[in-house]
Amino acid sequence: MYLASLTGYVLFALQSAVFVMALYALVHAAMQRPDAYTAVDKLTKPVWLAILAAAAVVVWVMVPVGGAIAACAAGVYLVDVKPKLLEVQGKSR
Repeated sequence: MYLASLTGYVLFALQSAVFVMALYALVHAAMQRPDAYTAVDKLTKPVWLAILAAAAVVVWVMVPVGGAIAACAAGVYLVDVKPKLLEVQGKSR
């Protein structure tokens, strides 16, 4: 019984962390200039906003495999796209 409840708490903590990460990525993506996305040869701003919004919604409604997909989508944005956007705009990290 204890192990089952511990697993639930751990999964809830992971889901909450992925949701916060997806929201942070979504807000950051919304604050960037649209021309910066094309300058770094990435998907356009509306596409990234749609991907990150879908990721946040999927985590929010607790789709079983959706959490992993949302983590990947937000992770790709934060690790690959965000640094290049900041670099091309001349902003510090």
